[in-house]
Amino acid sequence: MLDNEDIEFADILHSLGMQRRMALIVTYLANVGEASSREIGYATRLSQPEVSVAVRDLRDENLVSELEVKTGGKGRPSLVYTLIVPIDDIIKWFENEKLREHTEVMENLQKLKGMVSSRGLAAEPS
Repeated sequence: MLDNEDIEFADILHSLGMQRRMALIVTYLANVGEASSREIGYATRLSQPEVSVAVRDLRDENLVSELEVKTGGKGRPSLVYTLIVPIDDIIKWFENEKLREHTEVMENLQKLKGMVSSRGLAAEPS
């Protein structure tokens, strides 16, 4: 189960732009290494369909790998999921992305200021 600190970690990932379900799963896998969808659902309190969709999205983002594990019985093998990108690298990606966004915002603000002064637009409404 995720504890309060884990939930806070996932909430921060979510606030940075990661979907909440994905953030919960990334947080859980960072703690345990590998887990089945059933284990993920139990630990994160996500439903099986929510886990399936989020894991598919994480696989599409190349953050999670899927491995078939034979259970010893006659049924289908179970799937085990693992983070393939270290959590530090995920955090670094967010850091770089937010720095890029900040730079873009600041450049656009400077551009607006330049446009105001070059057009002689009033700084304050009259």
